[in-house]
Amino acid sequence: MALERTFTRTEVLERLRKTIASGSPIIGCGASSGIIAKSAEVGGADLLIVYSTGRSRMMGLPTTSIGHANLVTLDMFDEVANVVNDTPIIGGAEGVDPTFMSLKRLINAFRDKGFCGLINFPTIGLMPERGKMREDAGLGFPREVEMVKLAREMDFFTMAYVFDPDQSRAMSAAGVDVLVPHVGWTVGGMVGRSRETAPSFDRAAEAVQTMIDACHAENPDVICLAHGGPYAAPEDTVRLYEDTGAVGFVGASSIERIPVERAVRDAVASFKAIPVKGKKDERRQA
Repeated sequence: MALERTFTRTEVLERLRKTIASGSPIIGCGASSGIIAKSAEVGGADLLIVYSTGRSRMMGLPTTSIGHANLVTLDMFDEVANVVNDTPIIGGAEGVDPTFMSLKRLINAFRDKGFCGLINFPTIGLMPERGKMREDAGLGFPREVEMVKLAREMDFFTMAYVFDPDQSRAMSAAGVDVLVPHVGWTVGGMVGRSRETAPSFDRAAEAVQTMIDACHAENPDVICLAHGGPYAAPEDTVRLYEDTGAVGFVGASSIERIPVERAVRDAVASFKAIPVKGKKDERRQA
C-alpha cells in the first residue's frame, strides 16, 4: 500500500460531491503520522490533512506550532503517503511564513512534494491581534486569502479556515473550494479545552451558520464543513448537521489525539485488570 499518484483539483471535487450526493458527511481527518493516516483511510476518510501542529499532538501536547511549520509539513508527507492507498492528502500551508515571500513558490513546494491541495494552517486567524499588527507588513489574514486565490488560479485544490463572516466572504471571493468555519480549540481529552470555556452548541451553530451564509452569498457552490469548539466526537456532529448547513466535519484533535488517548488508556487498563492466576512455578516451590 502506498499512494502512487496525486489527485487533480477536479478529481478531489468530484469525489467530495459524490459523497454529498450519497447523503454521507465529508470527513477531513488530521493525519500527522503513518498509523493515523492508514487507520483514517480504512475508516472512510474523504480527505487526509497533514498539519505541522499534529507533531505536538503526537508528542502528547496541546495543539502547538513547533518548528518551521511549512518545512515540517512538507517533511511529513512521505510518511503519510507511504501507507495511504487512495485518499487525497492536503497540506497545511502557513501563508504568512516570511521565509516564503513568494506565495507561488510556497504553493509549488506543496504541489511538487505530492500534496493535492492546501489549507491555510497554521493560520493567523487564530491570533487576531497579532494578525492586525502584521497586516502593515503584508503578513496578516489577507495574505492567506491571497494564497488561496493564487492556488485556485493555479488549479490547486483549496480549503480555508475562517473565523468570522468577513473572512468567509473574502475566501469565497478568492475561489476557495471548501470553507471550514472554525469555532475555537477542540474540547476534550487530556490536554484539550474544557467544555465550560468553549462556546455552547447553540452559539457554535450560530457562528458556523453565519459564516456559511456569508460564504454562499458570495458563491453558493462552495462546500462548507466545520471544525472545533464543542464538536469533538461523532455524536456532537449530529447537532452540527441539525443546526447548520455544514455538509461535513474536519477533525484534528478529535481524530488523531482524543481517540488515541482513549484507546491506549483503555487498552492498558484492560490488560492491567486481568489477575495473575497462572500455574505456580514448581521449581520455585522445590
